[in-house]
Amino acid sequence: MTHQEIIRKVEWKDLKNLSFKEMLIENNLTIPWFLISLTLAYFGYYILALPFSAFFFLTGLRQVHNGFHNSLGTNKFLTWLSLYINSILMMTSIHAVKFNHIRHHKYCLTDEDYEGKSAGMTWYGAILYGPIHMFLIHKVTLQIGSNSYRRNVILEIISIAVFAAAVFYFKIDFLIYHIIVMVIGEFLMAFFAVWTVHHDTHDSPELARTQRSGWKNKITFSMFYHLEHHLFPAVPTIKLPELVKRIDKALPEIEKKNTF
Repeated sequence: MTHQEIIRKVEWKDLKNLSFKEMLIENNLTIPWFLISLTLAYFGYYILALPFSAFFFLTGLRQVHNGFHNSLGTNKFLTWLSLYINSILMMTSIHAVKFNHIRHHKYCLTDEDYEGKSAGMTWYGAILYGPIHMFLIHKVTLQIGSNSYRRNVILEIISIAVFAAAVFYFKIDFLIYHIIVMVIGEFLMAFFAVWTVHHDTHDSPELARTQRSGWKNKITFSMFYHLEHHLFPAVPTIKLPELVKRIDKALPEIEKKNTF
């Protein structure tokens, strides 16, 4: 069954719309994790801060990912602002990530898909590839991205550099902790955001892996409904549990490879 045939069999367009409450959730999900992690780090409780930093990183990914697909329920400027602010807080140019992610959907797991390169590696190879992955997505965007993408990437890189320089110059320990943890998170993206959801799917790239365990989806904020996301990228993350029900009802025979 082709991607277009799947789309025709599932009712999904109504799921693109967010209520006011859902819009507030999608745009503010990162805040409590960010504030708690920094508060704990400020008082020197770095080990206790780690899980909150991890959840900030995860919810940040969810927020910018929805922004990539214009699924935050906000206007163009506020969506851009969300990507820009998260670039500084997450220590990478989110517009560079966006450029490669949109290409990932268009050229999934082909030679043109720079984001998906680690999908064909071993799990440990994907981890070791992480720093190269982050360098490559910035390089590719600056080389072949539009003028708008290049301007945004340069602005974000400069802003990150200024922020990091100020933090290290003034020796702000809790922010140094935050920067180090975020950089480690970015270096693990080739494994967590690519390999886990795409390994061994090259025969049918549009059928990414997914996660059907309720508690696992709760602790990962629905970020591993990747099969569903690739089939219907315009559906916001908060609507994916409902999309899952519709897909399973309309297409019970569709292959579902577990993420973890």
